[in-house]
Amino acid sequence: MTETKALVLNHKQIKQKITRMAYEVYERNAFENEIIFAGITGMGFILAGFLAKCLKDISPLDVKVIEIHLDKADVNRGEVALSENTDLNNKCVLVVDDVLNTGKTLVYALKPFLDLPIKKMEVAVLVNRSHKLFPVTPDYTGLELATTLNEHITVDLTSENHSVHLH
Repeated sequence: MTETKALVLNHKQIKQKITRMAYEVYERNAFENEIIFAGITGMGFILAGFLAKCLKDISPLDVKVIEIHLDKADVNRGEVALSENTDLNNKCVLVVDDVLNTGKTLVYALKPFLDLPIKKMEVAVLVNRSHKLFPVTPDYTGLELATTLNEHITVDLTSENHSVHLH
């Protein structure tokens, strides 16, 4: 049995989504000095880098990218840690992931920030599948996509031709 993949977003569309999201981040945070992009391990971290670069290109804001290390396959048992010790005191943090499915990964990704005196926390995702089981709603979304629980979204930001597929 062959698995069929449907192209949801191509390279050009992904770039457009990232640019639009960066403008939205700038609009909502124009009076901030710095924004910390905290990308979740894997595609979330790569997406955070793209968003940060785009924001840097269109605004005077300082941006920094850090990684949230966690095991997406076993988020409730594994350790969740930040890639580096960064001063987050009174800073805006934007947690970034590629796909929001149930919200479980994003809830666990917030763990390292709970005891820190951050100013504001926002969430950005490239694709929101809206199968919400945890109280997480993205502030910035590239694409809202209604899917069944049996369907899967694959995001590839590592190859030359970025893509999002549904299978």
